Amino acid sequence: MTFDFAAARLNMLEGQVRTCDVTDWAIQDAIRNVPRENLCPDDKLALAYADVEIPYAPGRWMMKPRDVAKLLQALRPRAGERALAVAAPYAAAVMQAMGLRVERLDDGDLSAPPGEGYDVVICEQAVSAAPQGWLDALAPGGRLALVERNGPVGKAKLYVNSGSGLGCREAFDASPPMLPGFERKAQFAF
Repeated sequence: MTFDFAAARLNMLEGQVRTCDVTDWAIQDAIRNVPRENLCPDDKLALAYADVEIPYAPGRWMMKPRDVAKLLQALRPRAGERALAVAAPYAAAVMQAMGLRVERLDDGDLSAPPGEGYDVVICEQAVSAAPQGWLDALAPGGRLALVERNGPVGKAKLYVNSGSGLGCREAFDASPPMLPGFERKAQFAF
């Protein structure tokens, strides 16, 4: 008996994404068509459409489908835009399906993007604070979506480069695993 990934993908869209107020049709269409199982290790295929974070490499996790869909909706990505996906394979695949020009940053110094002028930057793992390199990589009007977490529960945040400064707003609560190297640094206190 083979597993019906297409049915599981549709169930994920209907049960985890749409029910969490992800109303952007382009995001929904891309999610309906992107085979998330292709991004999972063989021993995690059964989890591809579950409401869990999935480890795909040492120290790397794909975000829950609901959370990545909500981050994408906050970003409002549009076809033709230039995007950077930092440790974000599923978000990258969804944005590519939406017609964005996507670069992935999975290895090396993740705090230093390979260029600047990105319309959209996204990360599927938590960081203690938005890295300055990611903020500096935003084009005027560019948006960064990530989860900042310094305890058990984090806040999904959207940063926007207005051209004259950065704005930030909280979007929702989320608790993805921390991106190694982006934890809060221990500080000495008297």
